Amino acid sequence: MSNASEKCRVLTLVLIVFTSCSAGAVNVGERAPDINLPTLKNEGILSLSDFRGRVVYLDFWASWCGSCRTSLPLLSKLRDELSISGLEVIGVNVDADTAAGVKFINKYPVSFPVLADPAGKTPKLYALKGMPTSFLIDKSGKVRKIHQGFKKSDMQVIRHQVMNLLKEK
Repeated sequence: MSNASEKCRVLTLVLIVFTSCSAGAVNVGERAPDINLPTLKNEGILSLSDFRGRVVYLDFWASWCGSCRTSLPLLSKLRDELSISGLEVIGVNVDADTAAGVKFINKYPVSFPVLADPAGKTPKLYALKGMPTSFLIDKSGKVRKIHQGFKKSDMQVIRHQVMNLLKEK
């Protein structure tokens, strides 16, 4: 690992620890704060509000996150299967060095939009406590579930939660 990438990893960890102590954490039942970020590969800007009316799985990740190597491909598969039913997965890469995020996505490609937040605005807004952290958001924009960490067996629970929200009017 290069010295520069190690510094980015450490800075990201410091950011996460710092923001986890901040007030204003997003809680279940609250409206998900809107985000407006460029895509990781500079293909445009997307907002969370662009997906209102769909169930959204908002996933915060970083290139140094070991469990993200497992979660991102599985989330991509879930999105491919359930997109027609109204699911959207949105990834938010929080690496300070977006090149590290691009390299990661090139190695572990996904079918869903991936946004870049090298300045760390959204981790602070959502008061993240670790990587990965995900927010399951209903069609009206309310946070219904928060997932911290990831292991392969979590997909069964996530799928069940998504299916329940897709059935709601």
